[in-house]
Amino acid sequence: MANIHPTAIIEPGARLDPSVTVGPYSIIGPHVRIGAGSSVGSHCVIEGHTTIGQNNTIHNYAALGAAPQDKKYAGEPTQLVIGDGNTIREFCTFNAGTVSGGGITRIGSDNLFMAYVHLAHDCQIGSHTIFANNSQLAGHVHVGDWVILGGFTVVRQFLRLGAHSFTAMCSLLFADLPPFVTCEGQPADARTVNAEGLRRRGFSPERIAAVKAMHKALYRENLTLDAAQARIAQITQQTPEAQPDVQMMLDFLAGVGKPGIVRRRARSAA
Repeated sequence: MANIHPTAIIEPGARLDPSVTVGPYSIIGPHVRIGAGSSVGSHCVIEGHTTIGQNNTIHNYAALGAAPQDKKYAGEPTQLVIGDGNTIREFCTFNAGTVSGGGITRIGSDNLFMAYVHLAHDCQIGSHTIFANNSQLAGHVHVGDWVILGGFTVVRQFLRLGAHSFTAMCSLLFADLPPFVTCEGQPADARTVNAEGLRRRGFSPERIAAVKAMHKALYRENLTLDAAQARIAQITQQTPEAQPDVQMMLDFLAGVGKPGIVRRRARSAA
């Protein structure tokens, strides 16, 4: 166990690949599984039924897999499942799931969680996301692939953030954020699309134009949500290559519930 600092505590039953490193004073619980190439810094606590994949980097003082902060929780063996290649910075707190929420808090792969990020019970996080410092998610929040959360973003429980969406610093979300949409403010106000981010991810000019057309239908034409969906469905007639993007948007909008979507409000003249 040359990779395990002598002050670390690895409880009997924990399964760590021989290549895993664990820093000083960290504690690994008996039901934890950690895959090859992963590293755990100093003073970390990883507990509960937590499974961590390969090549994850967990920095000092992270707390992963603790019981959910839900008064209904009665000690059930719920889980935290983390994929591969994630970076989890200092003082992050990720809680296990609850029975009522499906039992698993799940995180994909290749995500960056900066310091002090909190993921509450039953959150479902995709891959390739960036959570800037102090981003906070309440329970049952679903975050799609390639989402970027600005520092101090706060998201209410049971909301969804669509793929490629983006929040500015200190955004406060009380409604779903559709795919590709950027927002800012308290409460969050829809703004534009992250075209530069899409270009960096290999979107063609035609696909980006289609994304902008979807945004226009949602926010610039004073349409009802049903009418906007009908308008969005027509975009593939002119841009067939955008069909996956259009379908993703339509699927997301079909699942909008009572909170609705983040809206665009006119800015008052200064």
